Amino acid sequence: MNTLDAMNAFARVAELGSFTQAAASLGLPKASVSTAVQQLEAQLGTRLLHRTTRRVSLTQDGQVFHDRCRDLLDDMDELRTLFQPASGGLNGRLRVDMPIGVARDHVLPKLPAFLTAHPGLSVELSSTDRRVDLVREGFDCVLRVGALGDSSLVARPLGACALVNCASADYVAQHGQPRTPDELATHRLVHYVTELGARSPGFEYQADDGQNRFVPMPGALTVNNSEAYRSACLAGLGIVQVPRVGVADLLREGRLVEVLPDWRPAPMPVTLLYAHRRNLPRRVQVFMQWLGEAVAPLVAQSAKA
Repeated sequence: MNTLDAMNAFARVAELGSFTQAAASLGLPKASVSTAVQQLEAQLGTRLLHRTTRRVSLTQDGQVFHDRCRDLLDDMDELRTLFQPASGGLNGRLRVDMPIGVARDHVLPKLPAFLTAHPGLSVELSSTDRRVDLVREGFDCVLRVGALGDSSLVARPLGACALVNCASADYVAQHGQPRTPDELATHRLVHYVTELGARSPGFEYQADDGQNRFVPMPGALTVNNSEAYRSACLAGLGIVQVPRVGVADLLREGRLVEVLPDWRPAPMPVTLLYAHRRNLPRRVQVFMQWLGEAVAPLVAQSAKA
């Protein structure tokens, strides 16, 4: 394995924290990746990784080398396409992450056309409601819906997603429709958390002063993904607060009913995140531009709400 390939193997081990996962992502035997990293350490005259039976982590020298290594590998990706015309074909792999509903409703239906236009690309699409570690897990970009935490990542705002409060028609027939937040004490909320065990703040709405308010509510069910959240609502288990565009058809069909339309949550920001790089590979730039257009209906709903 040449030095550049060894650097790529080292970077993947550092980012995934595992020789086994790095080897699988590169399509190489684990022994080849381990040998490549050992040879790289011998060439540099320093240990780059702490290895235990449970985890792999960077040494201080390894962190410094990884930062420089990542820049060089990104530059090499860009250099390979330097003299290709802008209309030339894109090649390589894209690894992206986004929420389940966004992938299902907005990205996957349009992805065949994108891949037909760029047959040299392959896409690894992670669709989960958990917050992935973009750098550690080797993602080129991540699309997030909701507030962002502190991060060293580059954030590209795409707009905001309007939310609605809704319940199933059967739930409304059985429990009635609340007219004000004060009436929510006699209703049930399907609680949504990103990690089971976390506490749900309750029913959220944006007050006239622009501040977010929360009403604690009872509820027999707590879920941690958007598919279960929507299904629980359809099953009549309580009120949910979801992106309007994701339930528009269900509202039109009458299977779901909007409740408390004057007490909606504030729109949720939709953001593309990617790592700091001097020169993003053109395949990533093109894909992010396409992705922004693909999810345009999601953010357009906030203007109509």
